[in-house]
Amino acid sequence: MIKKALYFTLGLAAALILALLLFHYHSNIPLEELKARYTYPDSRFVDIQGMKVHFRRSGVGPPLLLLHGTGSSLHTWEGWTEALRDSFEVISLSLPAFGLTGPHPRRDYSISAYVDFIQDFTESAGLDTLYLAGNSLGGFIAWEYALAHPEKVRKLILICSAGWPRQKSLPFALRLARTPVVKDIMKRVTPRPMFRKTLQEVYYDDSKITDSLVTRYFELFLRPGNRQAYIDRIAQPQEAEPQRLAGLGIPVLIQWGAHDEWIPLEDAYRFEATLPDSRLITYDNAGHVPMEEIPGQTAADAREFLEE
Repeated sequence: MIKKALYFTLGLAAALILALLLFHYHSNIPLEELKARYTYPDSRFVDIQGMKVHFRRSGVGPPLLLLHGTGSSLHTWEGWTEALRDSFEVISLSLPAFGLTGPHPRRDYSISAYVDFIQDFTESAGLDTLYLAGNSLGGFIAWEYALAHPEKVRKLILICSAGWPRQKSLPFALRLARTPVVKDIMKRVTPRPMFRKTLQEVYYDDSKITDSLVTRYFELFLRPGNRQAYIDRIAQPQEAEPQRLAGLGIPVLIQWGAHDEWIPLEDAYRFEATLPDSRLITYDNAGHVPMEEIPGQTAADAREFLEE
């Protein structure tokens, strides 16, 4: 009798798990469908390193290149593009592994590979010198690029930038992508609620998380190849030497959401203490993506810094 009850319980649990997996199973969304939904009138595609890289180039003035973070895309800079295009040539792109750009054919998502990619992009775009801004992973790439190519970057903006050794465990979505078995399941089983949970972690004001915002993050994740690329990216070593920034001789603005749950505010102070010509602005009304959550306020501060 006990054995029958045990078998019944195990069978029921297996059936529930199977039903859950089937409910959250999602096929890839064809690239052409995603392009129809998520390109802008000024969207462009350029061949770089064997990829069709999605980017926007808007406005007239000194070029400002914007780099997004993990799991995001150029769409995170929509507010900044609208706010700054009157005075700057605002250029945003979706990095390899993300957005409509999709996976890199070599599956190399190391920071050094991203720095090489940015160099190829700037050469393709004819950018001799530029202003550079990056959020999270994009900030990490940005400051490494500035160190590697000091002749190209005139000023740098770091927004909740990665790069310092992590003092706490990874966020939930990133831990899943490193978990054996689970990471393989993630290639097909992709719960939409996970994206809302992640946005609730990176936003401070949850009322700003709309259904359309969740849908955009979710659907771009279903671009063919992006799920595997996300897993490959998270598997890359996160080693860095941010102390080298003490030798960076350009002005740097550090912007940080005071309620950042992904990268602690103390890292902002570490950047400020290390960079010789820097200033820090913190925002009491933002989390990990202040340029997306409060674009008007952060763009105004960026404008003041760039136009000095």
